[in-house]
Amino acid sequence: MKLEKITFCPDGEEPVEFFVLEQTRISGVNYILVTDFEEGDGEALILKDMSKEDEPDSVYAIVDDDTELKAVAGVFEDLLEDVKFV
Repeated sequence: MKLEKITFCPDGEEPVEFFVLEQTRISGVNYILVTDFEEGDGEALILKDMSKEDEPDSVYAIVDDDTELKAVAGVFEDLLEDVKFV
């Protein structure tokens, strides 16, 4: 299965490409699970869509709140049988 590749352009930094493993919506908020490698083990991040509905581009932030991270990680673990967060 070919994963969708997205490019992030952090302010003042070089663009970074990630592969989207999964996405979900919880309580009206969109989250995506991304990795830096298309195959095998890689670093994974959970990103939260911070953009407003009328914005043409999505704005994502890394989920760093421990409670939110644990809850969203649990949803992604349920959605993807072969993914475990440590």
